[in-house]
Amino acid sequence: MIVATEAEILEENRKVRRLQVAVDLVTSLLRQSDLPVEEASALIAQTRQFALHLFPDREQTYDLIYQSRFKRLLAEKYRVI
Repeated sequence: MIVATEAEILEENRKVRRLQVAVDLVTSLLRQSDLPVEEASALIAQTRQFALHLFPDREQTYDLIYQSRFKRLLAEKYRVI
């Protein structure tokens, strides 16, 4: 059984918060701007790379939570599936 230390838990929480802020900022930017779909897609890809930098072993988790949010946003705004 692996038990995380308080410092590890705090670090994990810090990284989660950074990712949440980044995703929220990108979502707001995409909703409020008139970026071309190519630039919007590139921004989403950069956000994914940032997430995988913070959490290298959590690609599936990112795809389930955040990628689906971005896909819905692209579909709503740009009519992209």
